[in-house]
Parts: sequence; C-alpha cells; structure tokens
Amino acid sequence: MPPELALQKAIDLGLDLVEVSPESRPPVCRIMDYGKYKYAQKKKNAEARKHQVNTTVKEVKFRPKIEAHDYNFKVEAIRRFLLEGHKAKVTMMFRGREIAHQDIARGIMQRILGDLKEVGAVEQFPKLDGRNMVMVVAPQGKAAVPVTAAAPRPVVTTTPAPSVQEASNGKV
Repeated sequence: MPPELALQKAIDLGLDLVEVSPESRPPVCRIMDYGKYKYAQKKKNAEARKHQVNTTVKEVKFRPKIEAHDYNFKVEAIRRFLLEGHKAKVTMMFRGREIAHQDIARGIMQRILGDLKEVGAVEQFPKLDGRNMVMVVAPQGKAAVPVTAAAPRPVVTTTPAPSVQEASNGKV
C-alpha cells in the first residue's frame, strides 16, 4: 500500500500511522492509537518491575577473637538475611599481628558455614583481600556450591611465637 494511502486511511479512522520496522524493504507500518500503545507499554514495564526481585548484599563483620555471644548474634543476623533472600558478605577483619593467624579465621569461617548449611550456600569461598578475609554466602538454591561441599582447608600447625617477656629475656 502506498504511504499516502495508508496515511489517509489512518486519518479517516482517527488513528496514527506508526512505522514498525524501518529497516525492512518495504518498510512495515501499522495503523494504531500510538498514545494508547505507549501507555500500555509503560504499564507493562511497571508491572514487570513490580515482580522483579531485588537482592542486596548484606555485610557482617567478624574478628578472629570473637566471643560466643557475639558470634551467635551475628550468625543469626546472617541467617535472617539469607531467609529474606539477600546475600551475605562475611568479612573477617584482622588488626595488627592477627593476620599471622589466618588458620583461626578460616576455622571460624568453616564454623559459620556449618551453622548456615541448611539456609545458605557458598557463592565465594573465603579469600584474603588485604587485611580482610571475605566470603559470600547466598540463599540456598541460588549458589552453585552447597555449603556442605565446602572442604575445610588443612590446618597448618606451627610452633607458637615466643611471648614478649621471653623475647626480652633472650630465651628464644
């Protein structure tokens, strides 16, 4: 149909002539109410956004010298985040010479994984990032590796470092 005829037909019907596919030969046009079409598209996009799930990453910070009550409180917070559908970033912060005892931190991370195995799965295994050891846990079913598959790393035992008093007395 010639463009002039199509435009006249659209005007007679009180609608718009909309070019649907300009790259095709010949170009494809449609007679429609363009304002109504734009409104329907806007509503469709809003409905799609409404049903979209937003997951955020919640961070919980630990220290290697954490006490039992603080540990339990923070693990319960992580459990709550996972049950709400959020990911949890577990950060083990080291200060001073604590960085020399990464085995303690890895043990705490493994304990956290064991406590969360029914609600979460490892998304990123513990790794050292500067002075922090970071691990990401996702809600069960969203990560590829279940927590039970997290193999504990072998603990390397070393001789304890001499205390400050022994070092000053020369008993090394």
